[in-house]
Amino acid sequence: MTPVNFEQVRAGDALPALSILVSASVIVAGATASGDFEVVHHDVKGAQARGTPDIFMNILTSNGYVQRYVNDWAGPASQIRSVEIRLGVPTFSGDTLRFEGLVKARNEAERALDIAVTGTNSIGQHVAATVCVAWP
Repeated sequence: MTPVNFEQVRAGDALPALSILVSASVIVAGATASGDFEVVHHDVKGAQARGTPDIFMNILTSNGYVQRYVNDWAGPASQIRSVEIRLGVPTFSGDTLRFEGLVKARNEAERALDIAVTGTNSIGQHVAATVCVAWP
C-alpha cells in the first residue's frame, strides 16, 4: 500500500483490502512470539482433542495483523493510539484472512482518524476492531 497523509483522508474513505494466507507456520509463530503456548495454537491433535478441526490463530496475532493493516496504509509517519478489538469465528490453518477498513471519523484538532477494521475468513467474521491512528 502507498502510505497516506492526514490531509488527504476523509470520513467514509475505504482502505484497500489485504488478504493473508494463514499457514500453520503463521499461527505457530504468532502464538510463540506472544508467549501463548495453549495447545490449540500449535498442536493439531491437541486442538482436535479440544473439539476443533485444526490449530487456529490466537487473539494477539489477530491484533498484530489489524495493526499491521492500518500501519501499512497510514505509513511510517503515523502512530496507532488505540485499538478496540472483538474476536468472532476462529481462523484455522490453511484459510485466508481478508482485512477491510473504513475511515469512520476524523479529528482535526488531534490529527487523528478512527478506522473500522474487519477481518473475515471462509466461515465468517474473525475480527472487528476500531483503530485510532494519528499523525504528528
